[in-house]
Amino acid sequence: MSAPQPADGAAVRPWSREQFEAQLRERGRAYHIHHPFNIMLNSGRASREQVRGWVANRYYYQINIPIKDAAILANCEDRAVRRNWVQRILDHDGHGEDPGGIESWLRLADAVGLARAQVQSLEMVLPGVRFAVDAYVNFARRAPWPESVCASLTELFAPEIHRQRLAGWPQHYPWIEPQGLHYFQSRVSLARRDVEFGLAVTLERFGTRAQQERALAILQFKLDILWQMNDAMAQAYGVSA
Repeated sequence: MSAPQPADGAAVRPWSREQFEAQLRERGRAYHIHHPFNIMLNSGRASREQVRGWVANRYYYQINIPIKDAAILANCEDRAVRRNWVQRILDHDGHGEDPGGIESWLRLADAVGLARAQVQSLEMVLPGVRFAVDAYVNFARRAPWPESVCASLTELFAPEIHRQRLAGWPQHYPWIEPQGLHYFQSRVSLARRDVEFGLAVTLERFGTRAQQERALAILQFKLDILWQMNDAMAQAYGVSA
């Protein structure tokens, strides 16, 4: 027996833009800023091995960001969106005199005492991290481009996690060379810029209640990707009390 439907159709009425945005932002409760492994890192309880393991594994995520963004561009027929989105590839791969975010992450690896060749070889990347990142890239390759844009909205929650690192890491981990924290400094402003565009696209393209609920499911999928990465690292490196 099917469930009765309200006579006024209230159950399927779309949320307003404000309500929809609030629903998206509310998903921040599942952001990996709350994961025990990240809490350990940002509270200063991580060992050098744990910090280095995190840096080496997150490098795999960093090098796949422009690949994911290129997949979005390849699927997108909207020139205006492509003109905006291509900046994300340049931000990470670098252009002109800007070495880009991947180079900034390698400088973080230098600063925590990792050999670049070891990080770039990917030999430290855990299977669970690789599986999660690959799932995200494959989603971007196969999904309609607005859905892939929606998945990027974890950037709604990113500035705070970077601010925590900038505020705490210099005191908690004085052994890390200060210039290695440049990546976090750059992403505070860039993530805010990027999310303004991605949020505008999502609010515009997901107009029906079914589409809005699909957007929430997509955002949860991306949040699960980031959480799984931390699960894998916690299992491999432990979580210090």
